[in-house]
Amino acid sequence: MSADLGRLLGEVGAVLLDFDGPVCSIFAGYPAPQVAAELVDVLRRRGVNVPPDLASETDPLEVLRHTGAAGDQDVTRAVEDALCAAERRAVETAEATPYGREVIVAARQAGLSVAVVSNNSAEAVSAYLGNHRLSEYISPVVGRAYAEPTLMKPNPHPILHAIQALDKTPSQCLLIGDSLSDIEGSKAAGVRVIGYANRASKSSTFLEVGADAEITSMAEVANALMGDT
Repeated sequence: MSADLGRLLGEVGAVLLDFDGPVCSIFAGYPAPQVAAELVDVLRRRGVNVPPDLASETDPLEVLRHTGAAGDQDVTRAVEDALCAAERRAVETAEATPYGREVIVAARQAGLSVAVVSNNSAEAVSAYLGNHRLSEYISPVVGRAYAEPTLMKPNPHPILHAIQALDKTPSQCLLIGDSLSDIEGSKAAGVRVIGYANRASKSSTFLEVGADAEITSMAEVANALMGDT
């Protein structure tokens, strides 16, 4: 796997990182199910009829997707605002991913550009990077389009936005992500992708859906960037 990673990284000029997973666990101290429940409460206060499957949703991003699909832009903006505020609070207690920082620093030392492409808000991502002294290594930060959940990954829109900002072509970029939406979005954008299987349940899943490589630790990427075996 190290040889495969070294080859992949040697063929690109930029590394695009998903945020929640490869960089940190954003909801480590402010659990995602709690945030999702708070967003559902926003819907109820707005008089929205909440079906049982949405009431039990544990992923705040899925609550936002569902809200956007309903077509009421005012309600979507209200949920978006509540989620942005929750994410800003969440990054204060987010847990850094082991070796995530090392990957970022090693990539820059290897002459690669590093960007973040996230379904979280850019403001929250930038706050985390600033708190952890990583801002100088990463540009651009491409976050969730405001109140337009259809543009979140797996839509390739944010990935293509980052590629354009980097003045690269898709073939010059590689994304590291921990979700199927990262894999699907990368394939749609034409960039190579490494699946980060940070839970046992994800093992082999990413390769099955077309990832170019799969890792279980960001240390594997850090080592490949530094030429370690």
